[in-house]
Amino acid sequence: MTQERTVITVVRHDGAWAVQLDGELFGHSTDKEVCKAAANRRARDMQDGGRACQVKVMGELGYFSS
Repeated sequence: MTQERTVITVVRHDGAWAVQLDGELFGHSTDKEVCKAAANRRARDMQDGGRACQVKVMGELGYFSS
């Protein structure tokens, strides 16, 4: 049995960055790192409440070892 996961995405929006969750945008900023922090805070709150989630950042594929 697998648990469904909510996806929180950091996206480009109107020349800046925003966090998208369930079709709604929040955490707008010109700094992508600020939006990533907002997304991670929301993900932590959701996980603390028992809801699995994932943060994706537009343009970033993940972490790779060198």
